Amino acid sequence: MKPEEASRAPRSMARLILRGVLSVGILAVILTALGAALLFHRAFAAEVDRSLAREAEAVAAGFSGEPASLDNYLAVGLRLTLIDGDGTVLYDSLTEDPASMPNHLTRPEVAQALESGTGQSVRASETAGYETHYYALRLADGRVLRLAEDTRDLWFSYNRVLPLLVLGCLLVAAVAALLAWTMTRVLVRPITRMAEHLDDIEANVPYEELIPLAHTVQSDRKLREDNETLRREFTANVSHELKTPLTSISGYAELIESGMAKPEDVATFGARIHKEAKRMISLVSDILQLSELDAMRDREQATLDPVPVDLAALTKEIAGNMTMNARKAYVTLQYQASPAVVQGSRDLLTELTTNLCDNAIRYNRPGGHVTLRCGIGPDGCPFLSVEDNGIGIPQDSQNRVFERFYRVDKSRSKATGGTGLGLAIVKHIAMLHGAKIDLKSQVGSGTTIRVVFPKGA
Repeated sequence: MKPEEASRAPRSMARLILRGVLSVGILAVILTALGAALLFHRAFAAEVDRSLAREAEAVAAGFSGEPASLDNYLAVGLRLTLIDGDGTVLYDSLTEDPASMPNHLTRPEVAQALESGTGQSVRASETAGYETHYYALRLADGRVLRLAEDTRDLWFSYNRVLPLLVLGCLLVAAVAALLAWTMTRVLVRPITRMAEHLDDIEANVPYEELIPLAHTVQSDRKLREDNETLRREFTANVSHELKTPLTSISGYAELIESGMAKPEDVATFGARIHKEAKRMISLVSDILQLSELDAMRDREQATLDPVPVDLAALTKEIAGNMTMNARKAYVTLQYQASPAVVQGSRDLLTELTTNLCDNAIRYNRPGGHVTLRCGIGPDGCPFLSVEDNGIGIPQDSQNRVFERFYRVDKSRSKATGGTGLGLAIVKHIAMLHGAKIDLKSQVGSGTTIRVVFPKGA
């Protein structure tokens, strides 16, 4: 985001809705007025044509045949023209010298009347200067009687109606503005109220379109609360885990420093101090690794730099490295490696496999066994699994064993030196590789943890 975009003040939704509704209302009024004017004009024009046809029939019925007799109809306000069959103007109510007028044989309405008996057209009159409607009727003697009426009365009507129309538009616009303002307040008020009740925002969604937003806000709040809870728990757990070895180290060191320790016990105390220090170093190392994995996930694996990793070779290597630990615990360690290659970090996958194998050995029993497997599953996805016949995990703890510092058997963990972070590290490494973890366990029968990588990874 550019700095100027980040500092730009957000727009008011209420103003946007108000402007939008008002604009639509005004536009609707304008379009309605224009449409009404167009319809009125067309209706008036059609009525003019029908009126001319009726009046032409009436004049033709009372016409004596003499052009001068048409003067009797001047009072009706129509323009009358009598045209000979060759187009010569015999009479026109607007001129005293019809002979001076051009030949009308080419006039559309006259040509139609001579051909079919009647004709009509609309054009701007050269003499009147207005748009004029013409209706021509062929008489029995072959001459053509033409009536014309201009539209000046129509424009006069427009001029009379225009002020009222403008006033009506302004009135409608004012009503639209009031309605838009009221509607905006009604629409925005529930959104404002929703923002005041974030704790149960999903239960107070006023509009269907805001459900995704409310869900996102609720999820974000829940995530923040969970993260805060995890942070507090993590801080408390780290403090507790560090306090125990520090207290032990401090106690033994104080005994040695004060001279209260017997000479033959100094070596024993030193060994215990060394053991607790190693435990602290292991704990701090795991915490730092988790922090680094969190940072890598936040950066969307920007530092993962995936390379092809041969799971078969990695499994064989880990089995060799963990053999001594297994022997010390009187556990048999085996591996079954089928060809499988994934894209990822070899160091991280080594850490993942080592932690799983270490947990399987640590929570086993003398005489137990641990089996490392890798290969391609029936679904075509590469997998890596660690199976043991150890103490197993209770059903109610299986969803929590990947949490930081969570231990199923705290006393056993203390005795074996576990930090409670191994499976949390496994979960983070799996997430970075897009892998899924499947855990199956039964108390007293053992545990199988299977890491399934994406197909073609």
